[in-house]
Amino acid sequence: MPLWVYVWSMARAATTTDAFNAVAEPRRREILDALAGGELAVGDLVELLGLAQPQVSKHLRVLREVGLVDVRDDGRRRLYRVNGAPLRAVHDWVSRYEHLWNERFDLVDAVLDELTDTGAEPPGPTTPEGD
Repeated sequence: MPLWVYVWSMARAATTTDAFNAVAEPRRREILDALAGGELAVGDLVELLGLAQPQVSKHLRVLREVGLVDVRDDGRRRLYRVNGAPLRAVHDWVSRYEHLWNERFDLVDAVLDELTDTGAEPPGPTTPEGD
């Protein structure tokens, strides 16, 4: 079998395998952002994010399975909170690329400084030809 057929037919990793896969989904990142402010119940997340309760519960289950959120019972409610420890691996990986961003920002700063020194206007947004 050709390699491309094998690669194409390989099963995709489950989103519950690690923090990288879990945070790849935008809704789960929104949930983590909401929980960064403190504990919230499912109903609070439903209202805050405008999602259906089953969707929120599904995403919370994934986040719990990889350890990104913890849950505790508070009477009849279950309160969820961020557990930042599993995000350390994501942070460590992304931080390797920080120097690339800083280099690009330095280049932008240099261009803006040069434009300021010459009194020129910074370039505006570009539009595709034909507009």
